[in-house]
Amino acid sequence: MWRWNQTSLEDFILQGLFDDSLNHLCLFLLLMLVFLTAVIGNSLTILLICADPHLHTSMYFLLSQLSLMDLMHVSTTIPKMASNYLSGKKSISFVGCATQHFMYLSLGGAECLLLALMAYDRYVAICHPLRYTVLMSRRVGVMMAVMSWLSASVNSLIHTSILMSFPFCGSRIIHHFYCEYPAVVKLVCGDVTLYETTVYICSVVLLLLPIILVSASYGFILHSVIQMRSAGSKRNAFATCSSHLIVVSLWYGACIFSYMRPRSQRTPLQDKVGSVFYSIITPTLNPLIYTLRNKDVAKALNRVLRRDVVA
Repeated sequence: MWRWNQTSLEDFILQGLFDDSLNHLCLFLLLMLVFLTAVIGNSLTILLICADPHLHTSMYFLLSQLSLMDLMHVSTTIPKMASNYLSGKKSISFVGCATQHFMYLSLGGAECLLLALMAYDRYVAICHPLRYTVLMSRRVGVMMAVMSWLSASVNSLIHTSILMSFPFCGSRIIHHFYCEYPAVVKLVCGDVTLYETTVYICSVVLLLLPIILVSASYGFILHSVIQMRSAGSKRNAFATCSSHLIVVSLWYGACIFSYMRPRSQRTPLQDKVGSVFYSIITPTLNPLIYTLRNKDVAKALNRVLRRDVVA
């Protein structure tokens, strides 16, 4: 038993994204620029929503939670990858790998649930505008955020505990730039068919249920918009929903590509590309999409900047 524990707790080797070539150095610098953009954009969104009283509504509270998830998501994977690349080391400890796996899975699951709840928020705002402050009070918004964080964390804790309890053998080289499930499970000694099937079913449920809720919400929204007589009201409704729809399409599309494909159709390169998209590109685009297409956020930024200039 001691030998098994000692072997299982050995470090893993992260293959990473880049080698020592000049082309890869340029790609690494570009990725660092994208990472800084994601950190600045999401941090600014959170600060704006906290600082401006006009944004203290459930809609923007949920948006601040989305930005927090995105900020934590990029911070979970990119700093370790950059540290390994710059130092020339590729190792990650057993505990570090388990922590990374738990964090990225928790944040990914929480974002899936939160985006679905944000679609419900848009449904209430457009279909029941007079009852919005009652149906989507600050308390309801907080409960939605807590439910997203808690449900995803429990799901991630269960999966991470089971995965990391398996014995690992062989080279312990993870063909990825962080400890993502598909790359880690390949290193397990023994038959994991049942576990993989269970994870696949859980992934499908965790993705399909939010997608069904999003589709139902926007089905009702579309029905209400069609019945609107004012062209201005229709434009405002579409403008309100367009940012969320773009974010939803990017996020769920990347997750479906990464987790709902059969194992036989996966390659390490495809897994890396999918992970780069939903763990780096999407968190970078989200604040840009909401900021550039949202007049309230733009006005809040102007108010904060004028306040600083006056001060």
